This record gives sequence, C-alpha cells and structure tokens, in this order.
Amino acid sequence: MEIEVLGKLLSTLPADDDHPYRTGPWRPQTTEWKADDLTVVAGEIPADLDGVYLRNTENPLHPAVKNYHPFDGDGMVHVVGFRDGKAFYRNRFVRTDGMLAENEAQRPLWAGTAEMPDWAEREDGWGARRRMKDASSTDIVVHRGTALSSFWMCGDLYRLDPYSARTLGKESWNGAFPYHLGVSAHPKVDDRTGEMLFFNYGKEAPYMHYGVVDENNDLVHYVDIPLPGPRLPHDMAFTENYAILNDLPMFWDPELLEHNVHFPKFHRDTPSRFAVIPRRGQPSDIKWFEADPTYVLHFVNAYEVGEEIVLEGFYQGEPEPTADGITDKWQRAFRYLALDHFQSRLHRWRFDLRTGQTTEERLTDTITEFGMINGRHAGSKHRYVYAASGVDGWFLFNGLVRHDTETGAEESFHLGEGVFGSEASMAPRVGSTGEDDGYLITLTTDMNDDASYCVIFDAARVSDGPVCKLALPERISSGTHSTWAAGSELRRWRETDTAAEAVGL
Repeated sequence: MEIEVLGKLLSTLPADDDHPYRTGPWRPQTTEWKADDLTVVAGEIPADLDGVYLRNTENPLHPAVKNYHPFDGDGMVHVVGFRDGKAFYRNRFVRTDGMLAENEAQRPLWAGTAEMPDWAEREDGWGARRRMKDASSTDIVVHRGTALSSFWMCGDLYRLDPYSARTLGKESWNGAFPYHLGVSAHPKVDDRTGEMLFFNYGKEAPYMHYGVVDENNDLVHYVDIPLPGPRLPHDMAFTENYAILNDLPMFWDPELLEHNVHFPKFHRDTPSRFAVIPRRGQPSDIKWFEADPTYVLHFVNAYEVGEEIVLEGFYQGEPEPTADGITDKWQRAFRYLALDHFQSRLHRWRFDLRTGQTTEERLTDTITEFGMINGRHAGSKHRYVYAASGVDGWFLFNGLVRHDTETGAEESFHLGEGVFGSEASMAPRVGSTGEDDGYLITLTTDMNDDASYCVIFDAARVSDGPVCKLALPERISSGTHSTWAAGSELRRWRETDTAAEAVGL
C-alpha cells in the first residue's frame, strides 16, 4: 500500500474525553489520506467489481457547547475505488461553511442536536430547527457523476468529487436551490430517468416541500406538502410513477416548542400517515393513507403492483424507549439510538389507490436497520434487503443480515467481538443478471487491531463471510450511510491507465 498524508486538521477535543461517541469506536479522525494499491489482508479483490464505494462518518473537531450528540460531528467522506482487481482509498472532510467557520474560531459556534438553540454563539445557522451547524454528515448519494452529502435536519447539498472526496462547492441547481429551507438527508436518485427526488421540512407552514431535479440538474418541480404542524421526517421512497412522503407521530412536543424547546415526543394515539403523490404532482393530487403509529428512520424501497403501492422500511416498535432498567448514564441518554431499544424490524405497507385502505405486515422478528437493495431495483420490485444488526444498548453495528422478502429466509454474518461496521452497499457485478449477483461492501472499525478494513461479501452468500479484506491506512470512526456508483456512471473512469490516476491527485 502506497500512502500519503494529504492534510490534517487541528482538534480542540479534550485529551481526557470520556464521551462514548467521541472515543472508542467513535474516535474521530483528523487526518486525510491518499492510499493506492490497498493491501489485501485476506482473499482477493474481485475482478468484476468496478466502481466506487462512498461512506460518511461524523468527526467532531471541537467540543460541543454543552451536550454532544453523534449527529453533530463534522462530515467526513471515505472513498474506496475498485478497478482491474486493484483498490484505492481517499478520505476528506466536507468543507461546509459551518466547519470552516468553527475551524477558524477553534470552538463551537452553533448548538447541537441535544442543546437549546439559544446556546448558540451565532444567531444564524441551518436546519429545520435553525441555529444549528450544517455538518453534512448524514447521507451520501451520487447524481450525474457527482457525489452529494447532506444533513439530517436539512441544509445545503455539498458537491464532492466521487474519486477524491474533495469538496467542490455547494449545489445550486442553476440558481434554484431552496437555500432558506435546504434539503433533508436521503434524496433519492432514479438511475433510469436521471432524476433526483427530495424533500425538506421546517417549523413554518406548510411544514414540508417536495421537489424533483432532472437529468440536466435543473429543479423542475417543487411543491408544498401541507402538514398539521412541524414534523421530523427522515426518509422518503419512490416508485416508477409516485413519490411517498410521511407524517409520522414522532415530532417535537408542541407545548414545549412554544418555549423554543425542541423535545421529540411519540404521540401514541396519532396514526402514521403516508402521502402518495405523482412524481410531478400537485398538492391536490396527494392521496393520504393512515397506518399504525410508529416512527421510521429508513425506508428500503417502494414499487407498484397494479393499483397498489408497496412500501418497505424499518418499523419501530418503541420509538420512545423507556429508561427503566438502564443504569449506564450514557446508554440512558442515547437509548433512542440503539436498535434493540427502539425495536426496528423490516415491515411492509400496502396502499390501495382505489379504496384508500392500508394493509401492513411485519416481515421478520429480527432487529435490523440501515437496509440497502440492489440500486438497479430502486422504484421497482425487489426481493433482497441487506441490513445491519446492532449492538445492544449502543449506536453500533456488528453484522450483516440478508433478508429474503419473498420467502422470509435470512442469512447473517457477525463481524466478531470488538468489530463494528455500518451500512453495506450492494455493488452489482459487471455484467450481472440477477438481483443478488454482486457484492456487499462495508468499512469496519476493528478495536482489536486498532485498524479499519474494507470488507467485501458475496451478496448471495453473506453467511460465508468476506471474500476480500483490505487494509485502510488508519482506523476510522464508526459511521452511518453509504452508496455505490458503478464505474460506468463515472466521468474519466476509463480514461486513465489505473483507477487511482483518475483521482487526479
């Protein structure tokens, strides 16, 4: 492995830090690396794996004003590129306006997720709540050959080079970007049409908007989605003809919100509501469907079967987990992040467009989250979901589960004690024909070796374990979301002798 340090940012975090989401598996990185010809620790790099895997992590550079939350950390994007049986690695901080301002000041300037907005030093800021820093650390997608990073509570979309992760600036959509509200994490890219669908939300009526960006990067559709009040949606889905948005009963307590206290509360007697809207429809075209009360962080996919919309995602059995029996102060404080506490299971909703009725069913008793599918099936019928299993009591992921949504069969692989992964993207083989004909890719944080690895699985045989394990130059922080972009979708990918040369560094 040929490595080079590209940069290092100064951190003001305390040397004796005891916060579990800034230490251990969540220890932040400050170094940006260039690594070519990654060392193969086990197995071999599949020759028919061609493209780039991108994953984000939260890497705080400075302490919180008072209470740090893992969603507050500055975004860093990791890239592992595969071509001709070789692999390279790059990682870079997302140079957001907020990160650059705090880096210059060498202190926190905005209040985080678990803090009062009034605690912020600066009165400006981003987010549905406002007076927050847009960390751009939540989600990563690739649209028109450019990577876009986003923030869970709405903000700018930062354009990144998909090879090097260099920040290229903020997305403008040719001047039409909704800067006042921004864009939520989890915009959806439809590779068949070249469109990107998105939503945003805030504290002023109509409380949500939905939009479409076309294959030319123009904002061609942007409409109100009227809601009864401020909500906290996190994801959306789409089919060939429709977008599916949500109004779920986990939102800021209205009485506390009047006093500028942003405390999420699960309203158990309020049904979940799903908005089905034609992809370029108007508010008057929305059909609302009610379902059992829950909260859903992530949807897997949606598709049409005749006059029905089928939606799959992770239903939370307990969106507001009790603190009873939890003695560790940190586990009590962050119980909302542990999969076993909020009880997330793969679930299916069916919305009948003729009758307006909803039917739903649990697809498994296994607790998982952060599910991915073969991206070529986005918006159309799929069979397999590849999800992460969690560590009891913590926001950490210790394995992979392959759900067969037709038969209910499951395959799983446990990463091992002290080894943590995250969302695994599915990379179809070059020339693949079957839905599960490809590879699962994830990055691990190995506390035993004090190292990180890129681990590759055969998507059809997850329980067999990795087919390849590659060493990274430094142990990375635990993280959340990822994406895969095939080499055929990338500019300059085949214009150089090696994939690493395409990076241009």
